[in-house]
Amino acid sequence: MPGRLNRRTVLRTAAVAGAAAAVAGTVVATPAAAAAKLPYPDIVDASHATAQAAKIMKGFFTAKSEHDPDKLMTFFSKTNAFYIDASSGSVWPNWDSLNSVFHAFLPPAPPTALSYPVRVIGDDNSVLVSFEDTPQLFGRELRILGSVTFDKHGKIVRWIDYWDARSSLRTTSIGPTYPTDFHDSVVNTSAQMNLTATALQASFAAADAATATALFSFDAVFEDMAAHTRVQGQLQIQRYLSRALPVVPYGSGASLAHVVGNKLGGGFEWFASPSAAPMRRGNAAVELDGDGKVSRFTVVYDSGLLSYPTYQSLVMLAAEAAS
Repeated sequence: MPGRLNRRTVLRTAAVAGAAAAVAGTVVATPAAAAAKLPYPDIVDASHATAQAAKIMKGFFTAKSEHDPDKLMTFFSKTNAFYIDASSGSVWPNWDSLNSVFHAFLPPAPPTALSYPVRVIGDDNSVLVSFEDTPQLFGRELRILGSVTFDKHGKIVRWIDYWDARSSLRTTSIGPTYPTDFHDSVVNTSAQMNLTATALQASFAAADAATATALFSFDAVFEDMAAHTRVQGQLQIQRYLSRALPVVPYGSGASLAHVVGNKLGGGFEWFASPSAAPMRRGNAAVELDGDGKVSRFTVVYDSGLLSYPTYQSLVMLAAEAAS
């Protein structure tokens, strides 16, 4: 790790600095140890994650941003690794396929090709991670919500990424080879997070804005990454959901697919409403407060699969009616 000092070096350096200070008649303060500098911007919000979950994600993205595939692959189960990019439809069904792809594109990537966490929600059983892939990594900026499930040894057995192609200026499609098996039965989440996700998606599917809003805290934040929408507070959220749930892909007719997280929050994948075809799935991040209420909700889906007029209509849902 760059910048890491062993204990003997630290003590020797401190002794020399102290002697020099004595000669000069001044006092020199030296740190007990030098903190290792991360290879990516250290901006992660891990306030809704356990220390172990934050540590795992830090190690994972450090290896990825350092373009070290060997180190990166130690985070995956060698027997049950599974990874899908839901927006592109790419599938890596086992450890060997992931090992091959990471060895192919990471070592030659430029130093500015970074991947780093923005938010981590959950624990070492499962997490929702919001992360950034810089344009130098895949040619376009990708702002991703990843659903990550671990086995009992803390190794990744399921990772599914979701991002909005329109926001990334990418073109995607749902073709005949698009995956149908997302290993949704591989679940390792808490009862509380599962109950919250089930209740949220059920109220969304029923277009029941009042019931959905009751699950949020009074000052909650609701975000739609694809529609570039952000509203705050129960009153605004209920007005927004009253307009949005009959038409958004995660609303009327949608259903729950998979849940990650714990009592701090997590996320859930959903099957899209039939009206959003050809879209199949999306993902949502959920932060919970101390009372189990949703304090922040962030949803993403590939709006590039929708017609531009339909997309525009979703963006306009954030507009309030004239007084």
